[in-house]
Order: sequence, then structure tokens, then C-alpha cells
Amino acid sequence: MLDRSFIGHTFEPHTVEVEKGKLRFFAKAIGETDPIYFEESAARDAGYRNIPAPPSYPFSIDLEAPEFLPFLQLLDMDIGRILHGDQTFEYFGQICAGDTITCQASIKDMFDKKGGALEFVVMEVTFTNQDGELVVRSTQSIVYRN
Repeated sequence: MLDRSFIGHTFEPHTVEVEKGKLRFFAKAIGETDPIYFEESAARDAGYRNIPAPPSYPFSIDLEAPEFLPFLQLLDMDIGRILHGDQTFEYFGQICAGDTITCQASIKDMFDKKGGALEFVVMEVTFTNQDGELVVRSTQSIVYRN
């Protein structure tokens, strides 16, 4: 059983520079074809400051933390027994190339189902830009198979 005393635990924040090349690569990987994700002029013509981050890109920013999936070590989880359950994003602003984004992750909840055969860790990550503005909040569930 995972240690529920870690509910509320906040991990060390990390900061990432949002690069045009990474945004273009991500857009291509998800099959995006809109020129705003590839050309600065198209992005500016559409009203963006620079090339915008495609939807769900913040997950990639979170993965750039110095420690890969820090909850694994904290909760003594075997990576071979985890599944990505679900994830939602709330957008409060836009992330664009050239931004500096600080991610702050925390454990919001933990619970089990099927008599403890499946345990769920609910994580929340906030993404704040260089101006101190909250631009995205992500909530995801990690499923741990016992």
C-alpha cells in the first residue's frame, strides 16, 4: 500500500525555456498542420506573441524536470507497475516560444480501488510564466498495479 501521508507533498519546482524547435517537433509528432505551430509570421498574424505551444505540450515541459518522475522514488513505486490513468489541462494563458515556464508539482490525493489491487496517485502541476502568471494547471492520475 502506498504511503498516504505524502498527500499534499510538493516537489521542487523546475524551470524550462520554451524553444521553437521543440514546439515544432511536438506539433509534427501529434500530426498538427496549422502553420501557427511552425512559422513565426503565421503565429503573429493569428495574434500570438510567437509560435504557440500545442495543446498538451505542458506535459512535455513537466517531463524536463531534473529527476524523472520524482514521485516514483518518493512513493517507492516500481515503474513497471504504473499506468498513466488520465490527464486534464486548464488553460489560463498561452505558452509561446521564448517563454520561461516554472513547473510546480504536488500530490493532491491517493486512493485505491478493487480492494487495493489498483492504487491511484492524483498529481497536480502548475505552469507559471516568466511574469509570474499561472498559464496552465494540469491534473493527472497515475495508476499503480499491486
